[in-house]
Amino acid sequence: MRHRITFAAGLAVGYVLGAKAGRARYEQLVRSARKVADNPVVQEVAGLVGAQVGNAGRLVYDKTVEKMPVTSLRDFLARPTAEEEAEIVGWDASANGSASHRNGSAER
Repeated sequence: MRHRITFAAGLAVGYVLGAKAGRARYEQLVRSARKVADNPVVQEVAGLVGAQVGNAGRLVYDKTVEKMPVTSLRDFLARPTAEEEAEIVGWDASANGSASHRNGSAER
């Protein structure tokens, strides 16, 4: 409860100080931010950083895909559990063994 009261008090103080600063200060901050954002050097650096982040993201994605045999969440959820897999393997082994005996091709 103490944290809620502190948070509400912080909001109230912020609102009062923001209202006192007024629209003129807000406009001044917006002009300064636009001036920085429109600077060609800043735009060039932002473009380079964006390209590097994009490349890094692609690299991380590629490495993750290499290490993960699952291609989608649907594939992951469709995989059998360890118990189900043991049951399937046991069933396949017994089915293959009985089929070879029926065909007369059992190993002797």
